Amino acid sequence: MVTTTEPTTEGGTSTAVITSWKVPVILGVFTVIAGVLFLALSRGPESSTFRLSTPSDAIQLPEIVLPTMATCIVITLLLAALTGFAAWTVAQKRRVPLWVSVVFAVLFLIGFLTWAGAGASLPIYGLLIGTVSLSVPLIFGALGGVISERVGVVNIAIEGQLLAGAFASAVIASITGNPYAGLLGAAVAGVLVSFVLAAFAIKYLVDQVIVGVVLNVLVTGLTSFLFSQVLSQDPSALNNPPRFERIAIPFLSEIPIIGPMLFRQTMIVYFMYVAVFLVWFCLFHTKWGLRLRAVGEHPKAADTVGIKVNKLRFWNVSLAGAIVGFGGAYFTLGSVGAFNKEMTAGLGFIALAAVIFGRWDPIKATLAALLFGFASNLQSVLGIIGSPVPSEFMLMLPYIITIFAVAGLVGISRAPAASGKPYIK
Repeated sequence: MVTTTEPTTEGGTSTAVITSWKVPVILGVFTVIAGVLFLALSRGPESSTFRLSTPSDAIQLPEIVLPTMATCIVITLLLAALTGFAAWTVAQKRRVPLWVSVVFAVLFLIGFLTWAGAGASLPIYGLLIGTVSLSVPLIFGALGGVISERVGVVNIAIEGQLLAGAFASAVIASITGNPYAGLLGAAVAGVLVSFVLAAFAIKYLVDQVIVGVVLNVLVTGLTSFLFSQVLSQDPSALNNPPRFERIAIPFLSEIPIIGPMLFRQTMIVYFMYVAVFLVWFCLFHTKWGLRLRAVGEHPKAADTVGIKVNKLRFWNVSLAGAIVGFGGAYFTLGSVGAFNKEMTAGLGFIALAAVIFGRWDPIKATLAALLFGFASNLQSVLGIIGSPVPSEFMLMLPYIITIFAVAGLVGISRAPAASGKPYIK
């Protein structure tokens, strides 16, 4: 860690500039990994083919064919150069620009895909479409986590809210035959789980982390019991929900790459786009958002100006639960088509990691969720094309990226000051 001060025009010093060797070290580690994979474990002179268009696209983009060995050499050298630049920047007592990490990540990804897809044809469109699909519950979960933590309540129960939403949507949509009724039921289920979290954490001052963990265990056990004892007895009536159909938006759906990825989706995904915008806009550009952030940063000051801190926390934690519940509905109404035991598979905790990685910002948390969704889908695509990467490692990939993102790449971040702290008037 290096701390420097710069003189001001008044003869004083400006705010201290803190630089760290963390970024150069991480880039150096990945450069070594790239050298070992791309060069030492080279797959020979094969070519790697990238397909950019689906067969149904009105506009067909040509395939990109890259010589595997030459591309890997060039990318490894570029990664080494970026690492050297980052180290030189820190040595000059300056922060490493954000673009260095972004360009490094893009180059490493291109190199990895080129190396892993040697001699095969890699469907980039499938990789991107799958990324959006797998990211939907993560994004809903991250949005709920951002609202909860911004108002001062740590929401460890995202996993339970997702699972409750998935269960309720499957049962209600199966009984009514209406996926919209199932979507509404998922929101209600998420709110009910949030009610319990809010009641114990805000009113009875129980440790928020402990309440969240207990709720996750409770919802997992309850839904598993009901699945075994109720849903499995008559699956055609209770666990056969109608799914939302994909809706292609005219013109936009025909845009190469972006169209199939973003504009040939179900209503839940389109609602997700709206939810991301609304949460961001309302959080930073409305009176509601200002009060919410004030309560999460300095509840005593908010109380002195007439804001009812605990009431605001209670209702916003409930709102967060409704949003997360929509993410649970995606499992049964948009993806799998039926409820299964523990089908969320820990995605609630990855959504919580996206909140931290996104620094409690809705847009950044959404981008972090997309990153984790990409990592999850990458293992499937590489498995289909016969990648040499061991399947066990590919199963670990989403969680490895989560650990690196939160522990290594997030840098210096600060949670809302009152997050996790009960307020006693």
